[in-house]
Amino acid sequence: MRRLSAALIPLLLLGCSAATDNTLPGTLEWDRVAVLAEASREVTELLVQEGAQVQAGQLLMRLDSREADAQLAQAEGEAARLAALLEELRRGTRRETIAAQRAELARAQSDAVNLQRTRDRAAELRQQGLNTPAELESAETALQMAQANVRALQARLDELRHGPRAEELAQAEAALESARANASLLKLRRERLDVKAPRAGRVDALPFRLGDQPPQGAALVSLLVGEAPYARVYVPERLRAAVAPGDHYRVHVDGVEQPFDAVVRSVRSESSFTPYYALTGDDASRLVYRAELLLGASARTLPAGIPCHAERTAHE
Repeated sequence: MRRLSAALIPLLLLGCSAATDNTLPGTLEWDRVAVLAEASREVTELLVQEGAQVQAGQLLMRLDSREADAQLAQAEGEAARLAALLEELRRGTRRETIAAQRAELARAQSDAVNLQRTRDRAAELRQQGLNTPAELESAETALQMAQANVRALQARLDELRHGPRAEELAQAEAALESARANASLLKLRRERLDVKAPRAGRVDALPFRLGDQPPQGAALVSLLVGEAPYARVYVPERLRAAVAPGDHYRVHVDGVEQPFDAVVRSVRSESSFTPYYALTGDDASRLVYRAELLLGASARTLPAGIPCHAERTAHE
């Protein structure tokens, strides 16, 4: 019995220690922002290095923009052409153009008069039997063509004098709007080839180097953003009811002597499988809940990925 008691005491102490262990294991993390490639283009310039602090809107890298520049120039040229055409329609026809059209109409009318006389003479000769029916028919056909030409030139002159219709102006305006929208879209795509930081932060990773051609949608730059890191910890099922947003904890980071005060930012409502570094005894098969504890500004120099654990502060 004495030997059995001696063997059970360490097991009981171990069980009590596990029951009172309220530390939450995890790792130190930062909020991340990934800047994605809008198109598959070659990296032509790198302006920052990993670890550099950057400001919002700062240029990080450039992708090959020659094709985009050409497309944008073509679209802007088409928009300029349509704008000039619309302005011409709004101003109406120039007086010189109308005068030239009148002169053309007068020449056609003179030709029609001469062909009318030719046709009349051919008709008289035909009555006298001095020409053939084919000659009279030819004269009549020439006269009809000349008269049709006069009518066409008269219609064209009337059109020039009255100016464009409202429908023509509306069509020209719509075409110009479409061309400008296309140019704006191409300009936006061109600007996105100059990769800029969406937020202030620290460059964590630059997966691609000069000369690389990343695929569309690939992460060109990974930024660590925010004022300070947070501890991503895992709450065992038995402690889940006692952890809520706003609770205060003390976070111990491996390799840092001084602990950091932290506040629970969020707790997942759905459980996850216990991470490998949190497996102990019977807890190995249990589910845990991921929580995020926001550290203060004093931890802003710490990198991501360092193991840590959190303990509830005494006043909590």
